[in-house]
Amino acid sequence: MRTHTIRHALCLLLFLSLLTACQSNPYKALNAQAKREYRIPIRPCSEEGNPCWNVFAKKFIYAPAFSFPEAEGASGYRFTLTPDTGDPVSFRSAGPAASLAAVWDKLPCGNVNLTVDAVGRDGEVLGQIAERKFVKDFPFEGPYPGPASDYRDAALKGLLYIHTLPEIQNWTKGPLPDMQYRHNTYPCKIIGATIRVECLVASLMPARKENALAIARNAAQFLIDQSRSPEEPLAYFPPTYYSDLLASGKSWNQGKTMTLEAVNAGHAFLDLHDLTGEGAWLDRAVEIGRTYVRLQRPDGSLPIKVDFATGEPVNGVSAMLQPLLRYFVRLEGYGFDEFAPAREKGERWMDEVAVKTFDMTGQFEDVNVNGLKPYQNLTNCTAAPYASYLLTKPSPDAKDRTHALDLIRMSEDQFVHWAYPERTEDGIWKRYAPCVHEQYSYEMPVNASACNVANAWLDWYSLTGDLLSLAKAKALIDQTTRMQSPESGKIATCWEWRDAAADRRRSFWANCSLRSVMLLLRADAMKDDLKKLERSSD
Repeated sequence: MRTHTIRHALCLLLFLSLLTACQSNPYKALNAQAKREYRIPIRPCSEEGNPCWNVFAKKFIYAPAFSFPEAEGASGYRFTLTPDTGDPVSFRSAGPAASLAAVWDKLPCGNVNLTVDAVGRDGEVLGQIAERKFVKDFPFEGPYPGPASDYRDAALKGLLYIHTLPEIQNWTKGPLPDMQYRHNTYPCKIIGATIRVECLVASLMPARKENALAIARNAAQFLIDQSRSPEEPLAYFPPTYYSDLLASGKSWNQGKTMTLEAVNAGHAFLDLHDLTGEGAWLDRAVEIGRTYVRLQRPDGSLPIKVDFATGEPVNGVSAMLQPLLRYFVRLEGYGFDEFAPAREKGERWMDEVAVKTFDMTGQFEDVNVNGLKPYQNLTNCTAAPYASYLLTKPSPDAKDRTHALDLIRMSEDQFVHWAYPERTEDGIWKRYAPCVHEQYSYEMPVNASACNVANAWLDWYSLTGDLLSLAKAKALIDQTTRMQSPESGKIATCWEWRDAAADRRRSFWANCSLRSVMLLLRADAMKDDLKKLERSSD
């Protein structure tokens, strides 16, 4: 009896010590969880019904699955993986489609060469049927460095950097943009973001409210002045392009507009309404929504690009609808239930086409989508925001959760870099990790992409309580504070080192910086949750 009691007490002490260790260092358990999850392929094409979405993928964090053509007379296939460092790893598969899950942990991070041989009944090699090179990328291994500054302070400094730019202050003179800031050539995206920045400044910094409102009103008036008239097919839509500063060299942009860009202007008008209570801004935002309803096809889709005068599609590509669906949700929040049917149609199209095919292709105004092959330009900018949309529905069902998790995992797998393998010849890091690359066509770590993925992880955490998702989000949020200039508050768009001459030409996108500010404000609101991980981040 006494022995049993002592053994029970020792077991209890051991359990409590392990519990204390996990509480003081949650990253030990989280890193182990991440390692387990990385063995699970994302939408593996080795399983029936899943498309081969990773045909253009160059790197993987999660164990990939591949599918290759069958070889005549083959009774099996040998997959051989040869890393740059370490020994080759092989396994046999009954068919030419297989997951690498069973051997993923045996491969070091770095370049890997995969060859697939067809094997006959007697074990003889009939010939090589495929070869593919890829990078096994670094996994999540926390903790990462903590924040460089308080989240709220960082957000306010980020706002002030934009607000005090001379090109932004120029709006106090009247409703015309200062084209010294070249990105003003994208009115919906950049001038819409300017309005939203100034609404935040007015809300958070009372001393600057009058100045901020003057900027916002004139910028909004410019968008109205440039918009199509109520009688036209694109009624109330401001243009995607203004002047020929950036668009003149891209003939496919002239006289065209990206269909979903007007959403950015609509949100800006709604922010102005929320701040001022003036109904005219709400009315204009609603009319933009009604134009979208008229443009929507019977299957719920919309064309990605149209002629700005006639509204006719200029190609056969459909838009990824997550920005519009969020806009409809916001309009419904003002009591305009008329947008619910269009939203529901759009959701069905996204589920039955975009998510089913898993072709979460890029929707960028400066990248030509004509002639792109399926999966040729995947991006987190489509996948992660739609995951957030699904997770923030009033009652996401099991299908919503499954789709959202797949989209988040793909965004990490293809675009997140937790570390980079080597420094430059000068001994410095060229790019700063952790970070998130934007798209296949622009493999650059971008602040807005970090926001996309961090927000999706925060949404998954908020729904499920999964601490690993919170830890991954925190790593990107904290990196945002470290990429911010402590002197000016500028949050660089591209997280890449550049020499002095190149740095003078560094592009700064106000819309991307706004995304970072909003993420930092969200982090400040969730600071009690994030503190669960702080002890191990010191």
